[in-house]
Amino acid sequence: QVQLVESGGGLVQAGGSLRLSCAASGGALNMYTMGWFRQAPGKEREFVGAINWRGGRTRYADSVKGRFTLSRDNAKNTVYLQMISLKPEDTAVYYCAADRTRTALQIARVSYDYWGQGTQVIVSS
Repeated sequence: QVQLVESGGGLVQAGGSLRLSCAASGGALNMYTMGWFRQAPGKEREFVGAINWRGGRTRYADSVKGRFTLSRDNAKNTVYLQMISLKPEDTAVYYCAADRTRTALQIARVSYDYWGQGTQVIVSS
């Protein structure tokens, strides 16, 4: 069973950038499609983006398209979420998740088998 740990969150001003990392242990990351989700206070956890096991295909929520970029380094067992032009509405706890099926870039939470504990991102206006 793979364990996921997110890092890189913090406080940033609107218009700023952050790069989140998701490090895996207990399993090879190239066995999984990886997704990122976020949950703002009082809201449901929502899909942010997903990247296939090779890193050649990505999918993003409309709200982050053009501002967020997913990448992965399977040799380092790490997935990255680069976020630029951050907005106050991006404030949330960000979670990475692993999908064992590797067949499609899923947007539903139930499609993911393993989850990290999350990292907080706060964007001030």
